[in-house]
Amino acid sequence: MQRRDFITLLGGTASAWPFAARAQQPDRLRRIGVLMNLGADDPEGQVRLKTFLQGLRMRGWIEGSNVRVDTCWGEGKAERFRLCAAELVGLAPDVILAGSGATMPALMEATRSLPIVFVQTVDPVGSGYVASLAKPEGNATGFTQFEFSIGGKWLELLKQTAPQLTRVAVLRDVNVEGTAQFAAIQSAAPLFGVQLTAINVRDPGEMERGVNAFAARPDGGLIVTASANAAVERDLIVALVTRHRLPAIYPFRYFVTSGGMISYGPDPIEPYHRAAEYAHRILNGEKPGNLPVQAASKFELVVNLKTAKALGLSIPPALLARADEVIE
Repeated sequence: MQRRDFITLLGGTASAWPFAARAQQPDRLRRIGVLMNLGADDPEGQVRLKTFLQGLRMRGWIEGSNVRVDTCWGEGKAERFRLCAAELVGLAPDVILAGSGATMPALMEATRSLPIVFVQTVDPVGSGYVASLAKPEGNATGFTQFEFSIGGKWLELLKQTAPQLTRVAVLRDVNVEGTAQFAAIQSAAPLFGVQLTAINVRDPGEMERGVNAFAARPDGGLIVTASANAAVERDLIVALVTRHRLPAIYPFRYFVTSGGMISYGPDPIEPYHRAAEYAHRILNGEKPGNLPVQAASKFELVVNLKTAKALGLSIPPALLARADEVIE
């Protein structure tokens, strides 16, 4: 596959100068690489990228004028993340935006010297991307997504909306973050009297078989944990949940706007605007290792009343009063 088949070049058309030569140009066109976890045809991914680019423009970085942005779309696939990471690193950009924690292993394997700004990354210290949140020290910094303890909150909210549940399936990735999210839910399960079942999201077929088997027995509900695969396959997940009439909770708003019942988690768009500030500072000479990792600053509870009513569920008034958005 040729580079032009999967890298979208945004902005100018300057040739890819060797990094050393470009570094000697005082007024040179700066270069930013972007590795997105979603596909190029995903509206959510387009909004995230647009937000990042708008943040750059607000700080004086104009595509085709003083900056060029090279974007590669990972489509939620680990092998594609590796391919994208190698291609972007080969362009020797001044800074790389990692569009989610799922893209970080490939980028960190490809470079330990080029500056990286990550967003939506759950445990950058435990994953070895930074030495500490206050002092990253290496070539990466950015914005965390949430703490693993949010898994207990997902279970609590699900039980509030469907008190009859005694069984809960957890859709999870098989990576470190997916395992840790499941462990947090597992530790809270005895408090709510539910039995957990893990369903992997490695591929659509495995996920569909797992949900179908789980839904064959009554009193079941679903928790979808945060992962690149779940984001890419969200339409399939919502369709499966709808088919089997399962009460379900999701980590992000875009699942609910796609027909899911309830979501609780950080705003997935805001970090891209904040990442533009860090990219700006790095382009102006600051080192990522000196920029502290920042936590998510905005969490939102979103409820789809139409979906709840279709499931025969009545959302508690207290929960509705706390919701940031109610879709009717």
